[in-house]
Amino acid sequence: MANSNFSQRLIRRGLRAGINALSRSIDQEQVGRLAADLLLGGGTSTSPDSRGGTHRGPDTSPGRADKQKTSPQKRGGSQKKRDDFSIARRAEKQPIKQGFPKRPSGGYPGDFTGTVRPVYSPDLDGNPDPGEVVWAWVPYEEDSTKGKDRPVLLVGHDGSWLLGLMLTSQDHVPGNVGEIRQNDGTPWINIGSGDWDSKNRPSEIRLDRVIRIAPNAVRREGSIMPMTLYSKIVENIDTGGQG
Repeated sequence: MANSNFSQRLIRRGLRAGINALSRSIDQEQVGRLAADLLLGGGTSTSPDSRGGTHRGPDTSPGRADKQKTSPQKRGGSQKKRDDFSIARRAEKQPIKQGFPKRPSGGYPGDFTGTVRPVYSPDLDGNPDPGEVVWAWVPYEEDSTKGKDRPVLLVGHDGSWLLGLMLTSQDHVPGNVGEIRQNDGTPWINIGSGDWDSKNRPSEIRLDRVIRIAPNAVRREGSIMPMTLYSKIVENIDTGGQG
C-alpha cells in the first residue's frame, strides 16, 4: 500500500513537471516567432495576451500597403492643385497691359482741319497704321475733355498724332457699300460690316470730322480696310481744306 501511494505521487509529480515543461516550450516558441516577425517586418502575427485575446502586428496586406503608399501622393497632388489655383487667381488679378484707351496726357489739341494727305500702310503688327480700323479714345465734339472708346479708321499723320475718321453702327443713311449721303448736313459713307464690330453690324464713317489720336490712346487693332473702299473714303474727306 505504501509503495502504491509512493508510485502515484511520483506519477503526479512527473505529470506536473511535463506539463510545465510543455507550457514553457510553447510560450518560448511563440515569443520567438513574434520577435522574428518584428525584426524582419513580417506580416500579421498573433499571440495570446494577458486577457486571453490576440495581439496583432503591423498590417501589411496588399490593399493596406497600397493605400499607405499612395496617400502621401494624393496629399501632394491636392497641394499642387491648390498652388496652381492660387497662381491662376493671382494672374487673373494682374492689370491688363494694354488696357482701355486713355485721353492724351497733354490734353486734346482739337480736331484736324487741314488737308489730309492719306497714307495706306496697314500691317497688323500690334502698332496702329493708316489703313487699319482700330479702337481708340475719341473725344466728344461738343466737349473734348470727355470721350468714349470707339472704332476709328486711320488715314494719316499730323506730326506725332494719328489722324482718323469715326465709325458708327447707327444707320444714319440708307444705301449700299460705298454710297455717300447727307444726314442733317453731315456726310456719311456706308462701309458695310467688318471685324471691328463684334455683332457684324453694317457701319458708316463720318467724312467731315478728322480726329487727332495719340498712339498710346489706341487700344487694339481691329482689321484692315480694303484698299478700294479706303480710296473711296479718303477721296471724299471734307474738312474745309484749311491750313
